[in-house]
Amino acid sequence: MSAIYVPEELTPRGPADATPARRPGSLRRTTTIDMTWSDGLGTDLWLAGRGRDLLTPERGAPVVLHEERVDVDVSPGRKVLHFALRAAPDGEPREIDELVGSGAMGGFRATVADQVPELQDPGRPSSLLVDDTPGATLISGFAAAQWIPVERLLEISQAKGHTRPMVGICTGFMPGSSGLAPDGSSRWTHRTCAVRPLAEDPDPWAWHEVAEISEMSMRRMRRIDVWLEGELIRVDAMFQDSATTPDGGRVAVHEYGLTATAGLRTGELLEVIPEPRVLPYAECPLATRQVHRLVGVPLADLREVVLTSLAGTAGCTHLNDALRALGDVPAMARSLQT
Repeated sequence: MSAIYVPEELTPRGPADATPARRPGSLRRTTTIDMTWSDGLGTDLWLAGRGRDLLTPERGAPVVLHEERVDVDVSPGRKVLHFALRAAPDGEPREIDELVGSGAMGGFRATVADQVPELQDPGRPSSLLVDDTPGATLISGFAAAQWIPVERLLEISQAKGHTRPMVGICTGFMPGSSGLAPDGSSRWTHRTCAVRPLAEDPDPWAWHEVAEISEMSMRRMRRIDVWLEGELIRVDAMFQDSATTPDGGRVAVHEYGLTATAGLRTGELLEVIPEPRVLPYAECPLATRQVHRLVGVPLADLREVVLTSLAGTAGCTHLNDALRALGDVPAMARSLQT
């Protein structure tokens, strides 16, 4: 039991069982990053990112504006070994040698901004895949807990000296949290939920093509729907982190829904409502109580502002990434005005 009070209304509602219908006059950005290993856990991590921008006009057939791939190989020491971008699913790869040797987690985004800032173009889905590289690397190991006994994983982690203090890094690890072990490291007793494959939708345009993977793997999946309503920008978004299981199913450890409204002329955030759906610890949903700090901030500034306004126990690492992704919305809205 947690010693920290969490209001009942913040209890996660469970995973989404369907993708909402596409709205006429909307732009939908979907991305996935599939995480697998070259030869099992502890070997090179492969991140296969796919993203698409789909315009659903008021009338007529949907139009694919962009469809891109980002492929990253990460060493066991979490260094980038290979980074490639494709402007089409089967297009020629552009090798991004400037990122080879950089850390795949801490400092990665700063390296991108310094060395290849064009990869941060919010008008393309690859910007979200690039920005999600550190988060995908971070959460990839959760997949192992579905395939390897937790006791064995703890032994491996302790033997390699990978356990580290987590106190205070986010809301879920605030002092006194049920997510903390006595030594201050994280517990492996995650609250998970079985989930259905969201890409298996009656609407063939609901998602980009998503790979079928049966081996040990992790997937980060995002959807951002944007449409205009008078002088307002409306947003409906979600993300989910899920792993495969040996019996062929999937289990999620993180899932949030998110709706937002911004001014079309000013670009300022007017309202944002996060919906906890699946979270690993009882205290995690408390992070939603702090998002009001972002009201009034221009959407285009959110990638930077979220990191300062919702740092440490004021934020959730994964909710913060979902909020930061709203920084792409102004560019998406401009595509609707052309």
